[in-house]
Amino acid sequence: MKAFEYLYDNYSAAVYGIILKIVQTEDFSQELLNDCFLKVWDKIDTYDSSKGRLFTWMLNIGRNLALDKLRSKEFKAKQKTDDVTQNVSISDLQYAEANKPEFIGIKDIVDQLPAEQKRLIDLMYFQGYSQSEISEQLEMPLGTVKTRVRAAMQSLKKLF
Repeated sequence: MKAFEYLYDNYSAAVYGIILKIVQTEDFSQELLNDCFLKVWDKIDTYDSSKGRLFTWMLNIGRNLALDKLRSKEFKAKQKTDDVTQNVSISDLQYAEANKPEFIGIKDIVDQLPAEQKRLIDLMYFQGYSQSEISEQLEMPLGTVKTRVRAAMQSLKKLF
């Protein structure tokens, strides 16, 4: 149980920030954060350190859960009935979260990437776009997007 507490204490803020940035709803973000850590705990034996850092693995689990939620009928139905004041408070919360020291460090590292790579990482990991959605938005072949995202991830790996 100490290991789980350690993971939550050290990684929950960053994972929550990514989830909130994608779903932009505090209620869903808190629910997804809990789901993420339950999944991490259940699947920790599948983590392979040769494929990447634990932090990256956990962020990807949170990101994937958030993207799945965005595509769900439940989420789409709630978005249609949300109050405008709810969205304003979420925007304020996102600003506060984005300016926390934990996130400033990540942003500084991503800012070191070339502009094209930075844009792809922002679209994919911070705004929640899939590679095919990025391909459509940027009018770029899907294979090119995948290659450039891979190059950006390799650059980030060196920076971390």
